[in-house]
Amino acid sequence: MSLFTSLSVAASGMAAQRQRAELLVENMANAETTRTPDGGPYRRKDAVFETATQGSAFASEFQIQMDAPGTGVRVSEITVDQSDPEKRYLPGHPDADKDGYVSFPHINPAEDMVDLMTANRNHQADVAAMSAVKDMIQKSISLLS
Repeated sequence: MSLFTSLSVAASGMAAQRQRAELLVENMANAETTRTPDGGPYRRKDAVFETATQGSAFASEFQIQMDAPGTGVRVSEITVDQSDPEKRYLPGHPDADKDGYVSFPHINPAEDMVDLMTANRNHQADVAAMSAVKDMIQKSISLLS
């Protein structure tokens, strides 16, 4: 794998973790949302990752054929929680049903915070990998000078 392909692999991980972090923040921000424009409570969203072949714009066709391309990651889909909402007895709430129950989303802020910390750590690891590759490229250039 070329150094430029390594950069592409790390960049794909950074993009996927950024999208995952955005969904987690959206979930936490809407943990108490009982009414959405679609009607009903907010529905939790999750990112589903899949492997994706990464190449380099600088790789020659021969190198692409001889080397196995780098395998990165991408978000293949965003799932929406379809389970029944959590019911809480709040008879004075404007969104309460005739029995006084309000539908809330199935969101655990502690779990989402841990997932957000994990996404942050994965993003940091990708940044460190890109930094290491950048250093290798700079040293290669200085050796050729």
